Amino acid sequence: MNDNRIENAFKNCAKKNRAALVTFITAGYPNLKTSQQILDTLPKAGADIIELGMPFSDPMADGPTIEAAGHKALAGGHNTLKTLEMVTAFRKKDKSTPIILMGYYNPIYVFGVEKFLKAAKKAGVDGLIIVDLPSEEDDELCLPAIKHDINFIRLTTPTTDDNRLPKVLKNSSGFVYYVSMTGITGTAISNFEKVGDAVRRLKSHTDLPIAVGFGIKTAKDAAQVAKFADGVVVGSALIKALDNSLQNGNITKNSIGAVHDLVRDLAKGIASIKK
Repeated sequence: MNDNRIENAFKNCAKKNRAALVTFITAGYPNLKTSQQILDTLPKAGADIIELGMPFSDPMADGPTIEAAGHKALAGGHNTLKTLEMVTAFRKKDKSTPIILMGYYNPIYVFGVEKFLKAAKKAGVDGLIIVDLPSEEDDELCLPAIKHDINFIRLTTPTTDDNRLPKVLKNSSGFVYYVSMTGITGTAISNFEKVGDAVRRLKSHTDLPIAVGFGIKTAKDAAQVAKFADGVVVGSALIKALDNSLQNGNITKNSIGAVHDLVRDLAKGIASIKK
């Protein structure tokens, strides 16, 4: 598995004695040009790894903020091909920051699995997080992705018990994404200690880095999670920051800066916790 970018990102953060900041944005939102500008400049703001959301009409795990962003992107004409073109454009300027596409299987199935994987690899995609494909369906996309040297990153949740974990982790690579709560994105974490216990349990099952997402909104939240996780994932809060900068749905001179400011704050919060 050629996972150097993801491996290197976590190793570089470990050398700095801190967790990695993983940032999520929705491809094509609020429009393609602005979305590309935000993507291109996330590393400079402090992102170590980028998750690029592939808009889908019927997302089952997204909270209202990310779901609305995806719907608006689709209404603006965004599609899977344009998401891949965004990665291609990003790679012309940045050869080292990992990009992971996050979404659902239906758009990939419609695009064509083999066609999609070849295009994703050519564009410079490092990994996939596909929310609605369990390990029992590894033949659909996970194993083909591995053949194309694309990491397949699994979601684990508070309900993933010790009997289930080996199946979930069997073909996982890159890192393990721990969903901090049951439910959808955008909800606040209620018990950080419990999340820490879950991460420690996961680490007894795998040598892969553990990144925690869902419910992390502030630099203080990020610092709390960075005490025990290898990576801190933030998505809804970034989309919300972008939303709050818009006027009547249109971008303003503060739109990109609003995302950057939150990313910088999150990075500072994480950096304040030394491993």
